[in-house]
Amino acid sequence: MRRAFAVLIAAPLLAQCAPAQAENIVKLPAAAYDPAVSAKRATAVLAGGCFWGVEGVFSQVKGVISVEAGYHGGSRATAKYDLTHDGTSGHAEAVRIVYDPGQVSYGTLLRVLFSVVADPTLKNRQGPDAGTQYRAAIVPMDAAQRQVATAYLAQIGKGGYFRKPVIVPVERYKTFYPAESYHQNFMRLHPANPYIVRWDAPKLTALKRLFPGLVRGAPAP
Repeated sequence: MRRAFAVLIAAPLLAQCAPAQAENIVKLPAAAYDPAVSAKRATAVLAGGCFWGVEGVFSQVKGVISVEAGYHGGSRATAKYDLTHDGTSGHAEAVRIVYDPGQVSYGTLLRVLFSVVADPTLKNRQGPDAGTQYRAAIVPMDAAQRQVATAYLAQIGKGGYFRKPVIVPVERYKTFYPAESYHQNFMRLHPANPYIVRWDAPKLTALKRLFPGLVRGAPAP
């Protein structure tokens, strides 16, 4: 259930949840199956709970060119925050990552997602947020990404890194709809926001502690 506390920013008033429990922080192994990609640019769509933290962490990953918060899974008509936060739109809060496969692989992005951003054993919730809109999900853009995603989920599921089964779905790509402008770069622009301080800043700290070689000098736009 959502318990809202008001967050005043230079945009509409947003309602967020009170703390429950933090995600697991687990340094997962590199993807065993993660073939090289020759393209200079590729796109990944991932969901891992509230998109503020997901966008904030991936914007700090070396090789990431840009990250955009948005919605995936529902229709254009319901791709709005006020229609998504109640969990009936079909959308997940997600991010679209444009990256250089020569610097960071798709498997590495998945490794970061499940090591420091999202708990892959939770269904329709992450941290304090509950509902289908906060589900963790992998949305491959092509068959090659789907193979890497399926293999990595099997790898970490069999590795004994979690006490419960890994249940992350691999969803078919539909359309990614960018979120409202006030959601973009939210973690960087509002570092003192109570939700960011409690739930998302620790994820970025974990990224820097567990994977220092993946951290870029300045955030991606």
